Amino acid sequence: MKTLVIDIGGTKFAMALFDGDRMARRESRATDRTGGREWMVTNVETLAREWMPFDRVAIGFGGPVNFATQVIATSTHVGGWQGFPLTAYLRDALGVPVIMDNDANVGAIGEAEYGAGRGADPVFYMTLSTGIGGGIYSNGSVWRGADSFAGEIGHLTIHPDGKDCLCGARGCFERHCCGLWLEHDYGEPAFELLKSPQFVDGYVEDLALGLKACIMLLNPARIVIGGGISKAGDKLFVPLRDRLRKNITNWSGARINVVPAALADDSVLWGALSLARSL
Repeated sequence: MKTLVIDIGGTKFAMALFDGDRMARRESRATDRTGGREWMVTNVETLAREWMPFDRVAIGFGGPVNFATQVIATSTHVGGWQGFPLTAYLRDALGVPVIMDNDANVGAIGEAEYGAGRGADPVFYMTLSTGIGGGIYSNGSVWRGADSFAGEIGHLTIHPDGKDCLCGARGCFERHCCGLWLEHDYGEPAFELLKSPQFVDGYVEDLALGLKACIMLLNPARIVIGGGISKAGDKLFVPLRDRLRKNITNWSGARINVVPAALADDSVLWGALSLARSL
């Protein structure tokens, strides 16, 4: 069984071809945000046709997805996606079954089943990259909520009088901590900013505010953080864990088990392989 898996993000998209459980081929390309949906769909379809034949396709999309209807709800980072039936489009174009979910949900599956979340239950996965998203994995599946919007930690308010977010609210976790806005606000990409201990000291204050809500509400056995910013390693995770210990309510016995993704850039790709098995 050959499976094509696709990770569509705000900064890049990646595709891989699995032969059974073996990743046989992989490619990643930068996203042209100015090209919008049309650019992405054309590039994905073109590359997919080059890799045929395969038996099924699974997608992790970088924005809210209505899982029941398999329609994209929106993308706050790239225009043109609202209401787009990507699953149906690719099914008709490629002639194989297709399934899709929000990329954080798919990343949660990948890390829980193949990566840093193995052996823990429940697992909360957070992608910390162009934007911020979250996925909740427990008892062998993702918890999506009533309308497929569970886990959207990026749009929790951490600063009520904070900066305007692309979602229309103010002070969102994503607005203050994601890569897109860090570069906008400070004039440097996140990986450069995180080289400064002084910057990290302030940054983990905001990260801990968002993750405290997750810990107190969900009590996960483990939080796995993926995405480009998570690659900062101990210089981010050590002060983050320390800040969380200071912030978590003193009577709470909730675990502060926060680790970087083990699958690095491939969490969503491996999760999509698992998601495809439901087709």
